[in-house]
Amino acid sequence: MALKTLLLIVYVLITTVLFATFNAVFPVWISFFINALILFFITVFHVFEEKEYSPYISSFIVFSFLFFQVAPIVQINSFTGIDRVFMTNYPYRESEIIFTNVLIGIFNILFFLSYLLLKKYKPIRKIPSIQEKNLNILPLTIICTFIVCVLVFFISYSFVQDEINRPNWITSRYSKMSLLIYKKVLFLVPFGGILLCVQYFKKRKRKAINSVAIFFFLIAFLFLLLWFKNPLTEKRNALGPIYICLMFLVIPKLLNTNVKTLFFLFFTMIIGFPVFAIVTHSDATFNAIIKNPGILIEEMKGGGITNAFNTLNYDAFINITASVDYVSTYGYSMGYQLLSALLFFVPRSIWENKPYSTGAVVGEHLIESHGFTFSNLSNPLVSEGYINFGIIGVFIGAFALAYVIIKLMSWFKSDDYLKKIMSFYFALHMIFLLRGDFANGLSYYVGTLAGVIIIPKFIEYIIKQILIHQKHGKD
Repeated sequence: MALKTLLLIVYVLITTVLFATFNAVFPVWISFFINALILFFITVFHVFEEKEYSPYISSFIVFSFLFFQVAPIVQINSFTGIDRVFMTNYPYRESEIIFTNVLIGIFNILFFLSYLLLKKYKPIRKIPSIQEKNLNILPLTIICTFIVCVLVFFISYSFVQDEINRPNWITSRYSKMSLLIYKKVLFLVPFGGILLCVQYFKKRKRKAINSVAIFFFLIAFLFLLLWFKNPLTEKRNALGPIYICLMFLVIPKLLNTNVKTLFFLFFTMIIGFPVFAIVTHSDATFNAIIKNPGILIEEMKGGGITNAFNTLNYDAFINITASVDYVSTYGYSMGYQLLSALLFFVPRSIWENKPYSTGAVVGEHLIESHGFTFSNLSNPLVSEGYINFGIIGVFIGAFALAYVIIKLMSWFKSDDYLKKIMSFYFALHMIFLLRGDFANGLSYYVGTLAGVIIIPKFIEYIIKQILIHQKHGKD
């Protein structure tokens, strides 16, 4: 109860300061405040009333609070002079900001109602089971998965070296498809291997000699995962979910309740990251900050927090507004934009007219209409739905997200650790998925799903088929 109370106090305190200092005309102010009330109601229900563990709602709350409340309010407060524009050069127009909040409010209400209703629908809540014969061949599956990982290590060695030595500002010489296959599929197979080893140790009956061997495989998988997934080869937002999942595997009690997960995500994303941004962008040395922490207070007074939120890392809200502006110019795509996400695996060399991701399309619109210089932008699910089918698309997006979450909640209760942890992974990935764009959010999760679940399951299937043929041959 103490943790719940502390979380609620901090939540209310930040919200109070946010709106007490919000310098906007009343219609804009109240549009944000109504959405804040909706989100506050969801938060209170999640922390105090919801009995079932749902890290997905924790991620939803943190994303909405950070990207649809804190960031845009701080950005609007930072405007000075006559030319009031956001970091994407999109102008501040009060009527458009209000309409954006209406879309967000509709999405949040429908999502939460769909979530509550679908939780009661038993057919989609069937818990996947793991067959005993699959557990019996688990050591063979682990060995074969390790062989695949070693092959990936040798095949990708030059690629990894290139990623380690390549500065972030230089474009990779590898194609986007190669990057996706390597970084989002093959490099995640060791993670699947780790989960298979944990699955083995959860077995009731296991041989001591096998346990020793599996333990060494577990260590080997960990080393391979560190080789493939580290700060030199991957971005922080991709590393975070992986290593938080590993932390959950080792010490599940750290994040096994709604309040613990929400507390962790809240203080990491809403307090930790902005403060970290101030530290990394401060002119003071690390030793100076240690000797005089008050320097950070002065940085905040001098606009440190404002500068942290006035970056493209927090452009989600205004990109909804830009998407509405795009629709007013070009009309609804009527599902065409969805194809860029649903058919992400089709190479552009085969499908020349394949649509670009929505973030890139809206980015190009900003370049043409508002003189912006960058097109690789985020695009939240709210605007993904709107740009395809208008208000109906917002309804569809909210319902679809709730449906997927309810389905994955059944995965989380499974004894199959591949599905269990990939369900937890989705909860952490949701912040990236909700920020968008949808094409990247979907492809990254599906790629991870392929590396962690599909490849090990395929290996398991091949082993079973070989054993069946051997048995028939003897008969």
